[in-house]
Amino acid sequence: MDIFTLVFWVITLIWFVVSLKKDKKKTLHAIKMSGGMMKGIAGDIIAILLLIGLILTFIPPETIKQYVGQSNELISTVVFAFVGSITLIPAFVAFPLVGSLVDAGASIIPIVAFLTTLTMVGVVTFPLEKREFGMKFTVIRNSLSFVFAILIALTMGVIL
Repeated sequence: MDIFTLVFWVITLIWFVVSLKKDKKKTLHAIKMSGGMMKGIAGDIIAILLLIGLILTFIPPETIKQYVGQSNELISTVVFAFVGSITLIPAFVAFPLVGSLVDAGASIIPIVAFLTTLTMVGVVTFPLEKREFGMKFTVIRNSLSFVFAILIALTMGVIL
């Protein structure tokens, strides 16, 4: 366990004890409610693990490394940005998937481009957004989101 994880556990335990001392009944009620929520999302978490396992089974790490880790980073970044723009995956699925791709050897810049466009650009949701907010707003928002997603990916490539 790294130091950051350990610090977060300690902070959590301290606040838990403080909460118990302040109002034991509310704290135990909150724990009961969160346990119920966890039961509700357990199926989703298992589905995420299965999806990541299937993806990594059908696309071996060597292939991921070849196309996203060692190929032309600019082309990979643009391609992954477009894939992220047209894909509709919930963020709680995308983050573990991205982590697995990076662990398999994918370069950080294309993966960050994929993740940021996935959450910021909505090609699939374009018709709904156009209907609710208008064509001009939707086009400008999606275009700026795409550009900023690429800039974020490039910045993360420099930082990391």
